[in-house]
Amino acid sequence: MSGKVVDHRSRQPIEYATVIVKDNNTQEALAGVTTGADGSFQVATDAKDFYVEVSFLGFETQTIDAITTADGKAALGVIDLSENSKALDEVVVRAEKSTTEFKLDKRVFNVGKDLSSTGASALEVLNNVPSVNVNIEGQVSLRGSTGVQILINGKPSVIASESGNALGTITADMIEQIEVITNPSAKHDAEGTSGIINIIIKKEEREGINGSASINIGTPHNHSAGLSLNRRTEHFNLFSQLGAGYRELPQQSRNTNRDLIGNTTIFSEGTEYRNETFFNFILGTDYHINEYNVLTLSGNFAYEIEDQPSRTTFSIPDNSGAIASEWYRTETTEATNPKYQYELQYKKQFRDKEEHTLLFSAVGNFFGKDQSSEFENINITGNDAANDQHTRTNFKEGRHTFNVDYTKPFSEKWTLETGAQYLLNDVSNDFAVSDLINGDLVQNENLTNIFEYTQNVLGVYGTGAYEGKKWGVKAGLRVENTDLNTFLVNTGATNDRNFTNLFPTLHTSYKLTERFSMQAGYSRRIFRPRLWDLNPFFNIRNNYSVRTGNPDLLPEFTDSYELSSIYIFGQLSLNASLYYRYTTDVVERVSSFENNVNTVMPLNIGTNRATGFEFNFKYETARWLSFNGDFNLNYFNRQGSLENTSFDFSGDQWSSKLTAKLKLPAGIDFETTGQYQSRVKTVQSEVSGFLFADFGLRKKILNGKGVFSFSVRDAFASRIRESVTDQANFYLYNWGRRGRFVTLGFSYGFGKGEAMEYSGQRRHF
Repeated sequence: MSGKVVDHRSRQPIEYATVIVKDNNTQEALAGVTTGADGSFQVATDAKDFYVEVSFLGFETQTIDAITTADGKAALGVIDLSENSKALDEVVVRAEKSTTEFKLDKRVFNVGKDLSSTGASALEVLNNVPSVNVNIEGQVSLRGSTGVQILINGKPSVIASESGNALGTITADMIEQIEVITNPSAKHDAEGTSGIINIIIKKEEREGINGSASINIGTPHNHSAGLSLNRRTEHFNLFSQLGAGYRELPQQSRNTNRDLIGNTTIFSEGTEYRNETFFNFILGTDYHINEYNVLTLSGNFAYEIEDQPSRTTFSIPDNSGAIASEWYRTETTEATNPKYQYELQYKKQFRDKEEHTLLFSAVGNFFGKDQSSEFENINITGNDAANDQHTRTNFKEGRHTFNVDYTKPFSEKWTLETGAQYLLNDVSNDFAVSDLINGDLVQNENLTNIFEYTQNVLGVYGTGAYEGKKWGVKAGLRVENTDLNTFLVNTGATNDRNFTNLFPTLHTSYKLTERFSMQAGYSRRIFRPRLWDLNPFFNIRNNYSVRTGNPDLLPEFTDSYELSSIYIFGQLSLNASLYYRYTTDVVERVSSFENNVNTVMPLNIGTNRATGFEFNFKYETARWLSFNGDFNLNYFNRQGSLENTSFDFSGDQWSSKLTAKLKLPAGIDFETTGQYQSRVKTVQSEVSGFLFADFGLRKKILNGKGVFSFSVRDAFASRIRESVTDQANFYLYNWGRRGRFVTLGFSYGFGKGEAMEYSGQRRHF
């Protein structure tokens, strides 16, 4: 039997309507399917006495019992479903819908039958969670910010990692809840992120095979192919992914360096590339030893081959503005980057309560880089071009994290959590610069170094929580000891630091009504300087705009206060937050100027007090049109000084983002996103604002198993970053643009879920 289901009023096709074949005598279901994006369906049965029932949430159920067959086939034609306004108001139906509620330090999205019965992927379920957005390419953002940490059942997983996003192999009917955490408690690492999303998988949904094969092409060159598989049995969940591709990442730049004392100026303009051929392989398994014990083991290997050609033209004008000297600098860079990752996790649930758990995890990462670069300077006019240069880099980083977490509910309302984390980070960077002088390469000792860096962090935490029907409170304390050592082999300079810090957290929530809840929270966070902030490695791609690190850099500490509310009314969800953040030892990038060379180094400069308002909404105006919006206004007050220079100032910054999603006929989804970032003042500069837009189309075929996708990022090439630094002794102007990226892809999914998009490891702009 075949047919098509449409909305009686709008005549639009109804996707995911349920078509069930039932026995006429017993009314038992004999077979069933859901409709595709165009409302069509096909269903088969060998029964003789049956009828067909067609239903969809909020619509009157249609029953078809007069069915005429010919040669074993029956055309049921177009089936109209009319809205059932009474059913939409009944409590029973509302209980079947997905709902959102506050729970102390997090918001919980309970996945109802309106989603779990559709066969959608985890990415589509996430798209229904307030404050969460998933674009056409499958990139997840929270409150408009990317860089979200995604957990599966409270632990990291290669399924959810950015290097191999296989979330499409998790289907909606496997998901019980999705937890959204924007201000983490003491249980989580004190190092800040833009948020945490935890996907809770149902215990009983283990069986089946899901997978997807994808291919993508793009301009600038962005081509990839991938295969993802997820096989679930009663005791095992085996997941794997294989991908390969090639991509280019060009960047245009223009710079002006002006010495206001010597009255000299150097202009530079060029295009830089980072081209990569990449390979990625993931293999892992969850072993359900029994009902109460699960063991997970996974590994990830990636290999990148880099090529970085660039050409930058330099010019020096005379007093009249005419070009007195001109030359260009070319770069030829080759590099290989091997990456390894392993994960081992053991989770034990105790028999008394499902929430009574013990979790142990070990995660290890290795990243290496073997790189060589040749810089050639060629005079066009005059003879100001510098000597040619060669650089060599041998970089190795190992990172291992061990966690143990214990959760003990004493009753329905009281819960204790405790645990520990040990992080080991070991880095070695052997970097050398050589100048070509009279035909010979001479090592430049001022720019050459071997930098060794180790950072070990031990954290111990405990939290206690009370949670009633309307009100709850959760308090916690995390203690972290950081042992940091840096060593410059060439000079023998060391910087060893050991410090212990307390990170208290306090969260509370109150449910005023079924539709309106409030939440308040406090946490103390830390930002530890990254490797490249500490490493005094010199980036000389443009040898008049040099970037280097600072081994004496201190961590930032932030006290974060937040008051949030959520209001859900039908298809509209609103979330508003007031926040205040006080940060000490703020890390700022500061320019120093000598001989027309701008050297940028991160420094700790004073404090920052930020007060802000954040608002986001998700509104489904109709089944074919929905909107996501985010707005953030931030007013800050900076205080600090450096070498008798005051950096006290105040300023503001705001950003907004609006995404519209439109379901078109023939199973086509259209999405457009506009984003604006206002200008902002820093300790030395003013950075301009920018406005840009992304577009995407997706066409489903084969009942959602096949997907064609087309996306345009920065469609008008308007995402331009400009900064002006106007100081007493020097003036700097910097302009940069990535440009437009266009991608066309096709994915085919098999098993329970739909096709997913695969693009290899995502670019970070």
